Amino acid sequence: MSIKEYVLYHLFGEYVVDYSIASATGLFNLKDLDWDTDVLNLLNLDKNKLSTPVPTTHILDNMKFEFASRMGIQTSTKFVIGASDGVLANVGVGAISPKETAVTIGTSGAIRTVADKPLVDEQGRTFCYALADDHWVIGGPTNNGGIMLRWLRDEFAGTEKEIAKRLQVDPYDLMIQYAEKVPAGADGLLFLPFLSGERAPYWNANARGVFFGISLHHKREHFIRAVLEGVILSVFSVGVALRSLTGTSSIIRASGGFARSETWRQILSDVTGREVLVPESHEASALGAASLVLLATKHIHSLEDVKKQIHITHQHEPNLENNAIYMEMYYMYDRLYHKLKDDFDIISQFQRHGYF
Repeated sequence: MSIKEYVLYHLFGEYVVDYSIASATGLFNLKDLDWDTDVLNLLNLDKNKLSTPVPTTHILDNMKFEFASRMGIQTSTKFVIGASDGVLANVGVGAISPKETAVTIGTSGAIRTVADKPLVDEQGRTFCYALADDHWVIGGPTNNGGIMLRWLRDEFAGTEKEIAKRLQVDPYDLMIQYAEKVPAGADGLLFLPFLSGERAPYWNANARGVFFGISLHHKREHFIRAVLEGVILSVFSVGVALRSLTGTSSIIRASGGFARSETWRQILSDVTGREVLVPESHEASALGAASLVLLATKHIHSLEDVKKQIHITHQHEPNLENNAIYMEMYYMYDRLYHKLKDDFDIISQFQRHGYF
């Protein structure tokens, strides 16, 4: 049972789960939109002990008086069940067409696109969640997003933190200014950002971080630049898996804390070779939730109506010279991961147990 199901049960006395969250359980049949009988039988699970799957526009009312009175609302107030945060983020940034992709990078990262039917990767690299009629969100999450820059700031940027404090500026802004001095590719310094293991596309908890190519000419600004690029390369690696399922997208819509940085947004555009648009609201999931409410209550006719209300504040076009550099960096990135895969297992064992 998810936290959402638990809360809804206490509020309304019903065990229900929206299709998008059910899609993430491994127990849900994406075509039938119901619990998969074969899987349940294999695991000896009773369907009657699972919540009832419902569309993301399902409306709940008749809240228990105890909770309604605490909230100061009527028991008949309608609640729309909604969806999971990643699915909602796609709606909130307007990435609801097959040729548009959403990239969200906060503490961690994710890249998602929409298809008109369920698409499952035979290699298990990506997820597929039900959103609404003829809308399926295909994508994958990464473990290491903005937390990489925070790690670099906390452990290696003490001087920058002091300077930023005196200048009354954000230390992140100062670090990114340093990174702007360095060309694409960080003069041959490559970062594999697996400090917390990695989810998509490798799904390897033992993966570890690597700075590759360190030379005497590399300075702190190179390391900052390499971290920014490494985070985007990790998201791009999921995008490569997506492309094999959904084809090539033409536009990326970006959200999350990273989207506040012009430099980081441009790196995303250069790595992917795609136009990057940044919607006005950074809280894409919240806007997506509100949009599902409008759809459920018939205030809009389709999710496509949402896009008309989303204003774009920033737009980036890819630098093709930088894109060529990043493609070479990505091939090296992917090769390095596979070459080091066995060694990741060995070093992670040493970190956990103190022996090889």
